[in-house]
Order: sequence, then structure tokens, then C-alpha cells
Amino acid sequence: MYKRVGMQLEKSERDKLKEIKKRLSELSIDFQENIIKDDGVIWFSKNELEGLPDDFFEGRTQKEDKEDGQVKYEVTTKYPDLFPVLRMAKNGETRRRLQVFEAQRCKENVKILEEAVELRFEAAKILGYKSHADFVLENKMAKTVANVEKFEKELRELLEPIAAKELEDMLELKRKDEGAKGANVDDCIYVWDFRYYLRLLKEKLYNVDEEKIKEYFAMENVVSGILSIYQEMLGLKFIQVDNSSGWHKDAQLFEVYNSEDKSFVGHFWMDMHPREGKYTHAACWSLRPGFERADGSRQYPVSAIVANLSKPTPTRPSLLKHDELVTFFHEFGHLMHNICSQTKWSRFHGVEVERDFVEAPSQMLENWCWEPEVLQTFAKHYETNEPIPAEVVTKLVNAKNLGAGLLNLRQIFFGLFDLQLHSLTSSPKVNPIDIVKLYNDLRLQISNVHSGEEETWQVATFGHIMGGYDSGYYGYLWSEVFSADMFYSRFKVEGLKNKKTGYDYKNLVLGPGGSKDGMDILIDFLGREPNNVSFLKSIGIY
Repeated sequence: MYKRVGMQLEKSERDKLKEIKKRLSELSIDFQENIIKDDGVIWFSKNELEGLPDDFFEGRTQKEDKEDGQVKYEVTTKYPDLFPVLRMAKNGETRRRLQVFEAQRCKENVKILEEAVELRFEAAKILGYKSHADFVLENKMAKTVANVEKFEKELRELLEPIAAKELEDMLELKRKDEGAKGANVDDCIYVWDFRYYLRLLKEKLYNVDEEKIKEYFAMENVVSGILSIYQEMLGLKFIQVDNSSGWHKDAQLFEVYNSEDKSFVGHFWMDMHPREGKYTHAACWSLRPGFERADGSRQYPVSAIVANLSKPTPTRPSLLKHDELVTFFHEFGHLMHNICSQTKWSRFHGVEVERDFVEAPSQMLENWCWEPEVLQTFAKHYETNEPIPAEVVTKLVNAKNLGAGLLNLRQIFFGLFDLQLHSLTSSPKVNPIDIVKLYNDLRLQISNVHSGEEETWQVATFGHIMGGYDSGYYGYLWSEVFSADMFYSRFKVEGLKNKKTGYDYKNLVLGPGGSKDGMDILIDFLGREPNNVSFLKSIGIY
């Protein structure tokens, strides 16, 4: 740590490093603020949005187009607008326009990222490292660039045959779909095709209707179900309290207690729906870490989960897609990591673990979203209150790995783009790098999904790369190996409601925070070193 913060350097070098870090902090804030502020609006007629369900239009802002006299509906780039249109709109031109519009936001962020890459390189050189990636990975589980590259390469080779079959199945659907409309069919899948034809493939192969399934995931029931599951698993009690001290009326505040001895644990906030000027993704933040005070008393943690889940309409409550349910479980897992951690020092509290381990505890809890015995406890139809039928859950579970090849290759693309950008060993000023071209070329090369002919800069909204995941995005897949091992080796074998397993998870995995190495935490919980067998099975490779 002494070397990593530059304490061994001459004062002039320390001062230069301090200025670089200050500037990087400013750039990170600017990058994220630009994404929030540049939340664009595009207008479509109802015909152009054919395929979207009726509740998509309820309460939606509309206006009459002065040129053609048609009523047009407002569509934003927020997730509850963007993803349904890309998934449901039958009109390929509508999907293309929205995707291009989304990929042409925040052009100023390209320059910000370029400057950040140069500054990260300079800081690494001052500290004596070959590259920023070498600096970052030194104290991660992966340790070296070579280890990350090996992991990504081996997984990519296993995924490519699966992805090729998925791509061909989607292309076959596209040929039939576009051919029936008399359109010329490009023999490739574009970015705006992917979600649409993956949905059609899911309906064709498994008879899964996502719009019907969401009727069983009313927000109120989901929240109640998640709180109940986590309380039982971790031996906690959540009590909703007055939220008048919060930043918005929609943010809910909860107190947390241990259920056995009634001792206080901490507070958490939930702010779940989109609104103007709000952070546009889903995340969990520690607002105040827990730690042991000098007098032996405890500073209790405060954490918040912020998301942009589907909003209620005038005639329906908030109904979540199943993938939104998975997101909710994931972020709530981070929340519990922050709440259940018991560390002496705030520096190691909660999610302050290795970046390539931090996702494992929350990814592990995503598995609950695919378990019939779990879903049928809270998934009830918003009108009839009937539990979700067992056959619907079976279809949903059977379709779980559809798209696993392409979706995981997409994750590999993000990880390798990040790594290539930050493993440069010569200054970008001397050997300039075209960040937009690198991003677009790698996406096609690895994920086999085309971005079209129009100039786009989707990298400008890649928030992770300016939000702490630089040289660390690979960690999403890396930690999936650990999350699968924890779930299938303990919870699946011993029972999802097994109290000892839940308490071991709370005390051995969440409790230490970053005060123990991730590998030691895994060995404590598993009783052995982790392996990738469960992960490969979980995505359908074995």
C-alpha cells in the first residue's frame, strides 16, 4: 500500500500524482453527469411502436407531429423505455433509430475517456508500473494481465460454438420475419436486432411470453418477497421507517436488526423508479461504512440501492420483467454485503473487497430468481393474486441459458476492451489510440453483432469504465465462477432455507468485508479452493 499511494516518491512526483488523481476524480464526475444529463428523447407513432403492450403507452407524453399530423409518443433512453422497444417493437427501423440515437449520446465523453486513459497511464508510470492494468491487478485475485487474458481466452473458446448456433437460429428467424414483410434481409444480426430476435427465439423454443410473466411480478409483492427471503436467510429483521430525511419522496428507508438478539445492524434506502435527473442505471452505494470507534462503540452502516425499474401506470402497478427481478436481487445482494459486514476499519467495510470478487456475493443471490420454490412464494398475479403456475416457472427455468453464448461473449468483449485500453505500455500521446474504433471493432470481432453503417460512439455511455471498474470489468465473469460454486456446492445441496448455510454465508462471506482476501473467504465457506465446474454447468457448457 505504501508504494501504491506513492509515499516513496520525491515530493515533486507525489504532487504530480496528487494532481492526476484530482483530475481523474473530476473527469469521472463529468462523465457520469453527462450520461444523466444527456438522456435523450425520440418520438414514434403508435404504428412505429407496434408490438409494444398497451401499458407502455399509458400515461406516456405525446404530441402531434407538425409535419405529418400523427400523434407521436415520447421514448427516452432510460432502461424502462429503451429495453422494451428494442425487445418488442416489430418495426426494425424503429429499433434501429432508437439504438443509433442511444449510441450517439454524450460525444464529449469520448474526449473525457481519452484523457482519463492518458492520466491513468501517467500515474502508473510514476508509481513504477508498466501499465495501469498492471497497477490495478496487482492486488486483485487475478494478479496479472496474463491471467485475465488466459481466463477470457479459454472461456471465449468454449462459448463460441454455442454462440454460433444461437446466432444462426436468430438469423433464421430474421430471414423469415423480414422476408414475410417483403424486405431485403441483411445476413447479419445488428445491435438493434439482438434483444428482439432473442425474445422471439425464446417464445418459439420455450413458449415464454415475457409480457404475461411480468403480470406475476408486481413491485409490491416482489419487495415483500425479497425482504422476506433475505430476512430468513440472514437472520435479520427489516422495519420501514419515516423517510422525510431522504433525497426524494420515492426513496424508502429501513432499519435493520438481528432477529435473534434484536441488536441494531444499520439502515438502508431503496429508490427504485426512474425520474428526471436521476442516475440512469442500477447500483448500490455505501452512504456510510460501519466501523469500530476508538471508544469501542460501533458506527453503523447506511447503504442505498438505486435502480430504474418499470414504473406503475394509471391502470397497473409497477410490473417487473424477470430480468428486472434478477437485477433487484443482485443489487440487494450488494446492499446486504454493506449491511452485514462487521469490520474494525471503515476501509475494509462491506463491498471494499477485491474488484474481481465484489460481484460474487450478489451474483450468487441471483440464483434465487430461478428457483420454483422461491418464485411461488411471492410471484402472484397482480389482479387475481393467483401464484405463478408451476408450468410457467418450468418454461422460464428451461429458457434460462438461451443466449448464454452471445451474452457471455458480450461480457468478454467489455472486459477485453477495458483491458486493452489500460494495458498500454507506451503513452497514448506518443501512440494515439482510436477508442471508438477499438470499441466497435472488438464488439464485432468478439460478439459477432454488427453496429451498422452510421457513426456511433456507444463507448461514451460505458459508465463502468469511469466508475471504478477500469482494468476490472473482467471481474463480472471472473466472480461468476465463485458465485456458481458457492450456490451449487452449498445452498443447492444443503437447501435454500437451511439456516446454517445462510448464517455461514452471512458470517463467513459477508461479515469479513475486505478484511480477508477473497480466496480465503471462499475457502472458509466452501471448505476447499473454488473451481469452475458449477459455473460451466450453469451456463450450459457441460
